[in-house]
Amino acid sequence: MWKSSVKPVPAAEIPEFAHEADVIVAGYGCAGAAAALDAHAAGAHVVLLERLSGGGGSAALSGGEIYLGGGTPIQEACGFADTPEDMEQFLLAALGPDADAAKVRAYSRGSREHYDWLVGHGVPFKPSLWDSPTWVPPTDDGLMWMGEAAHPFADAATPAPRGHRVTSDGFGGKVLMQVLSEAVAKAGIPVHTDTGAQQLIVDEAGRVVGLLARNYGKDIAYKARRGVVLTTGGFADNAAMVATHAPVLAGLPVNSDGGDDGRGIAMAQAAGAAVRNMAAGQVGISLVPAMAIRGMVVNDHGQRFINEDVYPGLIGQAALFKHGLKVWVVLDEEAYEEVPEIERWGVRPHFVAETVAELEAELGMPDGALQSSVAEYNRHAEQGADPYFHKAERWLRPLRAPFAAIDVRRGIAPPEYGETSGGGAEVFTLGGLVTTIDGAVLDHDGDAVPGLYAAGRATSSMHARGYISGTSLGDGTYFGRRAGAAAAQS
Repeated sequence: MWKSSVKPVPAAEIPEFAHEADVIVAGYGCAGAAAALDAHAAGAHVVLLERLSGGGGSAALSGGEIYLGGGTPIQEACGFADTPEDMEQFLLAALGPDADAAKVRAYSRGSREHYDWLVGHGVPFKPSLWDSPTWVPPTDDGLMWMGEAAHPFADAATPAPRGHRVTSDGFGGKVLMQVLSEAVAKAGIPVHTDTGAQQLIVDEAGRVVGLLARNYGKDIAYKARRGVVLTTGGFADNAAMVATHAPVLAGLPVNSDGGDDGRGIAMAQAAGAAVRNMAAGQVGISLVPAMAIRGMVVNDHGQRFINEDVYPGLIGQAALFKHGLKVWVVLDEEAYEEVPEIERWGVRPHFVAETVAELEAELGMPDGALQSSVAEYNRHAEQGADPYFHKAERWLRPLRAPFAAIDVRRGIAPPEYGETSGGGAEVFTLGGLVTTIDGAVLDHDGDAVPGLYAAGRATSSMHARGYISGTSLGDGTYFGRRAGAAAAQS
């Protein structure tokens, strides 16, 4: 699986350390930047390593949503009251089952302060609401819904929009990383680029005291007086690891910067670290949420399987894990025309028919299956009800001829990317190292691996088998901060 060993190297075998610092942070995405900044703020001398030629990571390519709540100024400006308790209950429901309750609680209760930290470093948020389902708003609105008002989550907690979108022209991740990178530079934190972590260095007692990194084929030893923080990303780009741990994700396009090879996870495992939820993944299904919510999402038997107003990533997980992505968005001409062109991402129906029976035949579904589903959907939509899946009344309307269907497996083209994904979904992994709320990496006995910390997608973090946009950038920066501060104080 690896061209070079990931096993830890005894410190006694290192003839000389080329660099020494209190804290070594490996990986310069949002989690690494946050870890370096708060380790520096705690008084530590920090060195930040990045295997590519500059910082950014997968965070720089993201939409820029950060999941924040508990009564932020953006929420208040848009007229929404929120509490940490409601945020916590929603996340436990949406990220589960088996979400990390301690991390969810810490994140929810620390969210308001984390908003202040982000803004204090210059991250911009506009106090306006985008009030329509989407992956990324086509405007610069700073607040969006992430399925909080959808069934069954609206019953678990008082709904409030918590998707805080970094102000940007297009996807906001690039702006987030530009701001954090400027903060790193302003703090005077040394950044060693083209330098990829290879192996941990441990002393005779088993404590992590540094790491070996590779720069243009040369191995360089870094000594960490207090701790090493791994923020090296997940493993979605490592086909062998995906096949071993998350085979359902295998072969699908990956949402990353291409560097999520899992090496940081493997390095920590080789030093005794435990992992969790390695089969879990986020599934960015290739559908336009504003179209899906106005119609029906059905499987290859013509059956609905979820309410279309939930966060679209949850539709994607259900579609992949339960139906192998053999799903279609079925809608009518009126529903399609209701979606402004700027929100369509160039998507046009793949199948069009005057009757549901004709559409059903074109899709190769069992005779009468889709006809039954549409008839039942329409019968209840006439009354503003959805007794099967409880989609909100706002989005219910009987579907009328002509009808259309969109095959999600054909992909979509986000304007930011400029080309189709090449598949029915883009995925990334959610599983990784087991850590405490302060980023300490745990072994199989539940004890901390001395001197080793981690944050971001290299960890299992808050997530279990669910996902909500903004919980990668949110928990990456928040728990990255905690990991950096804890390493500085160890």
